[in-house]
This record gives sequence, C-alpha cells and structure tokens, in this order.
Amino acid sequence: MRIVEIITETKYSDALKGIAAHFEVEDVWVGSKKNDGRRSFRMLVEDNKRQSVIDALQHLLAATENTRILILPVDAVVSQKEDEEDAAAREQSIIAATREELYSEIEKGARLDNTFLLLTFLSTIVATIGLIEDNIAAVIGAMVIAPLLGPNIALAFAASLGDGEFMLRALKTNLAGVFLAFALALTIGLFWPVGLDSQEIMSRTSVGLDDVVLALASGAAAVLSLTTGLSSTLVGVMVAVALLPPTATVGLLLGSGQPALAGGAALMLAVNVICVLLSAMVVLLIRGIKPRTWYERSQAKQSTTFYFLLWAGLLLMLIAVILLRTAPMPV
Repeated sequence: MRIVEIITETKYSDALKGIAAHFEVEDVWVGSKKNDGRRSFRMLVEDNKRQSVIDALQHLLAATENTRILILPVDAVVSQKEDEEDAAAREQSIIAATREELYSEIEKGARLDNTFLLLTFLSTIVATIGLIEDNIAAVIGAMVIAPLLGPNIALAFAASLGDGEFMLRALKTNLAGVFLAFALALTIGLFWPVGLDSQEIMSRTSVGLDDVVLALASGAAAVLSLTTGLSSTLVGVMVAVALLPPTATVGLLLGSGQPALAGGAALMLAVNVICVLLSAMVVLLIRGIKPRTWYERSQAKQSTTFYFLLWAGLLLMLIAVILLRTAPMPV
C-alpha cells in the first residue's frame, strides 16, 4: 500500500471524500487550510486500488494548475487486521506500482545527462580491459555499472503507452550510449592488441537459441521487478542480459581487424536488444500498464501493435540468421 497525498484547493474537499468513499478507502486525513487556499488530503490506498484512485484524481483535478498528487511509500503497517477478503484482493492485484510510479522510475534510466555518459564511458573502459585480459570479474563489474539497460526498458514502456515524445528521448539515449561504448572500444582496439585466446571475447562472437531464450527471460524479469516494486533486482538482470560487453566486443574486434568475429558479436547485441524490447512490452501488457483516457488507450493500442509486430519480425529474422550461421556446412 501507499499514501496518496493530494494538495489542492479546498473546494474539492467533498469530491475527494467522494472518491475515497467510492473506492472504499477507509483511512483519510484532511489537513488544515493554508494561506494560499489549498489543503492537504491523505489516503492510505491498497495496491489493487491505487491505479484506479490515481486515475479518478487526475480526471477530477485535470483542469487545476496548483495541484500536486504525491505517492508516498509505506515501510510498515503495525497491528494491521486483515480479513480473508482483503488478503484475496491483494493477491489478485494487477500491479503493485502505478503507471505514474513506473514512469517516474523508468524515466530516470532514459535521461541523457552527464551521469549516463560518464557511467557508459567508465563501464566501457572496465569491460574492454576485462575482455582483453579475459577477466570475468571485470566484465561482470562493467555489466553492473553500465546504464544501457535503462533506455531499452524506457523504449518498451513508451511504446506500450503510445508516448512518442518519451520514445524519442529513450531512443536518443540508447543510441548515444551504444555509440559511445562502440566508439571507445573501437579506439582501444586500434591501439591495444586483442588476443583471440580470450574466452570472454570469443564467447560473445557466437549466438545460439539459448541466448535468445536467456535474453527474453531476463528482459521480462527486468520489467517484472519494476512493476512489483522490486527495482533493486535490476542489478541481477543487468548481469544476465549484458548489453555492454557485446557492444565493446564489436568495437574491439573491428579495431583489431576481425570483421567476421565482430559480426557475431553484433548479432548477439542485436538479439539482446530486440529480446529486451519485446519481452518488456509483453510483460507490461500482461501487467495491465495502459494510458488513462480512452483516446490515449486507442493511440497506444496502435503503437503497441506496430512495435510488437516490428520487434517480433526482427527477432524472427535474427533467429533465421542464427540458424543459418550454426547450420552444418554441406560436404
């Protein structure tokens, strides 16, 4: 559950109490009137009702300019009495995080700022050294600090909501991160000899169907961890779906004059990206993430259908390429 705090004009007091009564929100606090004519209202809202309450509040207060809706965490509830019906309702909750909470969390990963670029730069340095020296610990460390997973999740989230502006921001951040990592690894590969005896490099030059399954499962886990409020598990997902090491491998191998092997690493990178996008969108749809208004849902449905078919088609093409690469040569 969360505390939903509404800071708005006093004239909406009765309407807010009506929303609380309609959704059977029992715990409601009303603050005193402030000098600017606004008042604070707090509701303790169950997870399975929170999105509906937020949507109703946005519909009621859409025309107001000086309104704030805050969603505050609840660390613990002491001496709570819960009957069987409440427990069953909680178990059947569609999502534990609202659309607005998810947007706030995912939007951070789509920001193209100095922090994103610096983390990409540093993680690429760590990854390339780990790849060249065949140091698995360094490669894993680079996976953990690399921020490349965030823009991909943001891209799938924006596509599921039909938010074109957010999609462009996420795509811009994604391309900037991949290009920076590739360019830096390419530069290092030109001046630092890359030995083909490195297991960390060679393991990323070939792709199998098991890699496709791993990428799909890990991308789904990434979004599932967000929608259930367990974003800390994303660290483990970042290790499972490594977007940075294949990018660095492509640059290193091209810089050292190994285009054939670089093509295999590029195929792995493409598989990981497409699988993350596709599985993330599927999980978002299953978890009921959708826009608030009917018109926005109609627009989002078109966007979701288009991008789902696009990414599914690309994945099928990549699988066909994998099968052709792994097929035995005729004698």
